[in-house]
Amino acid sequence: MEDCIIVGAGPAGLTAAIYLARFHLKVRMFDCGSSRAAMIPRTHNHAGYPGGIPGPELLRRMREQAAEFGVTREECSVTAIEPLDGRFGIYCGDRTWEARTVLLATGVVNHRPERMDDALHDAALAGGQLRYCPICDGYEVTDRRVGVIGTGAHGMREALFLRGYTRDVTLVAPAVHDLDDACRAALVDSGVTLVEGPCGGYGLEGDRLALDTAEGRLAFDSVYPALGSTIRSALAIGAGAHATGEGCLTVDDHMRTSVPGLFAAGDVVLGLDQISNAMGQAGVAATTIRNTLNEATPLRR
Repeated sequence: MEDCIIVGAGPAGLTAAIYLARFHLKVRMFDCGSSRAAMIPRTHNHAGYPGGIPGPELLRRMREQAAEFGVTREECSVTAIEPLDGRFGIYCGDRTWEARTVLLATGVVNHRPERMDDALHDAALAGGQLRYCPICDGYEVTDRRVGVIGTGAHGMREALFLRGYTRDVTLVAPAVHDLDDACRAALVDSGVTLVEGPCGGYGLEGDRLALDTAEGRLAFDSVYPALGSTIRSALAIGAGAHATGEGCLTVDDHMRTSVPGLFAAGDVVLGLDQISNAMGQAGVAATTIRNTLNEATPLRR
């Protein structure tokens, strides 16, 4: 019986693991190897790292720190979480574990541009020609030529956000633009260029990412897909947790879901999808887990 099982080994899950282990609790975490942080070539807005730090290196250091305090990490994908009588069953293939509490830190998966080859995607991501988080790295595209693939209110918001970094922003429809009059007016007033899709034919041309559109081939220093994401909350929802219409788990101020003993932190929760926010939520969740367990059975050394 574990005190807490953590599902997800990104910044939120690893932060919680470190806290919980240092509370002298028995912790096991499950890592399916798909943390979004591993896709970051180099983050420059994570405090404490002048010059930035690559996402994979940040995760490596956090795993090493968690192991230092005795956290057990399983490399597998959890298939189900089942609330039992005062505990949880956690299933991974044909193996089963039990825990007094569970923390879900499974994050989200970005929707990639359609018809973009995986090798090209990864090369463009590594080179900064493809980016997913303007909050994280908008500074790096200051005064550069930027394309946003998207439409509707979501595409508009991302294009307008990036307009704060550069005058040269183009919103390219993945198919055909679906913009109401207010969205279109806001974009035009801000100087954002609108280009119809469909888009495809992606390729690296020199230092730029080029793509075909209904209005010809265009090339950008960086392209941001504003295509939404899939929130990986199915495990918690399957266990009975409440979620928003988009799939984000609803939690209280202490990161408790609607299922007693089931907690959530990071991008799977509605809020700012940032490493700093995920780590802060994880600290709150871990402390609440410790106090919850202590109320049930006082923790003594």
